[in-house]
Amino acid sequence: MRLTNRHIALVEDDEIMGGSIAQRLELEGARVVWMKTKVVALGAIRTPHKKFDAVVCDIKLPDGTGEDLYLTLSDHIVPPPFLFVTGHGGVDQAVRLIHAGAADYLTKPFNMDQFLARLSGMITAEQFQLGESPFGISTQAIELHAALARAATSDRPVMIRGARGTGKDLAARTIHTLSDRASGPFQSVNFGRIDPSDQADRLFNDTDENQGWTRAAVDGTLFLSQLASATETAQAMLHEWLLSKPQTKVISAFNPELGPSYTDQGLRADLAQRLSAIEIVVPPLADRPDDIVWLMRRFFEKFNARRDTKLKGISVRSEDAAIHHSWPGNGSELRSRMERAVSQAQGEVLFPPDLFPETGEDKAGARPLSDVRDDAERAAILAALEQTDQHILEAAKLLSISRTTLWEKMKKFGIKSEH
Repeated sequence: MRLTNRHIALVEDDEIMGGSIAQRLELEGARVVWMKTKVVALGAIRTPHKKFDAVVCDIKLPDGTGEDLYLTLSDHIVPPPFLFVTGHGGVDQAVRLIHAGAADYLTKPFNMDQFLARLSGMITAEQFQLGESPFGISTQAIELHAALARAATSDRPVMIRGARGTGKDLAARTIHTLSDRASGPFQSVNFGRIDPSDQADRLFNDTDENQGWTRAAVDGTLFLSQLASATETAQAMLHEWLLSKPQTKVISAFNPELGPSYTDQGLRADLAQRLSAIEIVVPPLADRPDDIVWLMRRFFEKFNARRDTKLKGISVRSEDAAIHHSWPGNGSELRSRMERAVSQAQGEVLFPPDLFPETGEDKAGARPLSDVRDDAERAAILAALEQTDQHILEAAKLLSISRTTLWEKMKKFGIKSEH
């Protein structure tokens, strides 16, 4: 963990929880200032003796809420990154704070290793001035963003591995933006779109009208994609150019779906070794359900702004359908589906047939009220089971129903539990 000598503000009134967090952070090398009320935290964070690297804050405090604290600070300063910890009842509030600019949240009880990973990742993000990650809010997205930030501090070539549509181009641009070459050019080269006979010339030959791509990228970043389409001559020249240690950040992309190894895709072994000094993997969207919903809402806001008659939102059923979709096209597919759904929707809310018209569901008529109620109950039960790690009794308490009633509803909706 990257917490050594980090200055952490802990705002937590529970003695047991606060003591446990403070002790673990100190074992990781952090310096912790533990505060138990909103008023004390407000003064300490607003005018600190030493700038805080992060704030770990409970939602419920004896004299207010963590939301009050964060919003008040935001009116006067740019607050440190906030990691909110909350009980089950505060998840909606925590998500609202994420949209207001907070870094992350965790629900109690949480795994301490997960907590440390989240905290470490968001501190790294703040250190490199990442702002909001374009990949999502999941642990995987945070770790990816942190890896991109670390790669931005090095001049060594970076190979970004990921399936089609995962955002390898976005990852490359993120590295460029975070590097000290951000003011320089970002030159993108897609070998799949270039006539093989022109590749070598366009890489290295300068004319009165145009510079070769390698020269055009000096003091900036050269991003190479579709390397499987690069000719042997172009690869040989690239290898020689890399040996000259150019004043250029070189980032390349690799799609494992086209072959399990670099040489399987026709990439020279010596060139692959040079290009992959640093390797970063972009995980598939289907493995990041939190990011699916997060991206859906971002795309919805963007595309809804283009409509003359604005939609009201996305149905829970649509979000559930998206989470269970395999997303073979990853983020690119999600973006395309959301753009089409928002532009063509006839109702006031997006439903699954808007996103997945190939299912053949009828989206013209109104849905029976009983179906809407069942969908809402099923979604609430699934959320409660997830929050309580599949414990039936705890989930029933959270939903304010008896254990027997919960079992009956789970049987009705075909929901199975591991416990």
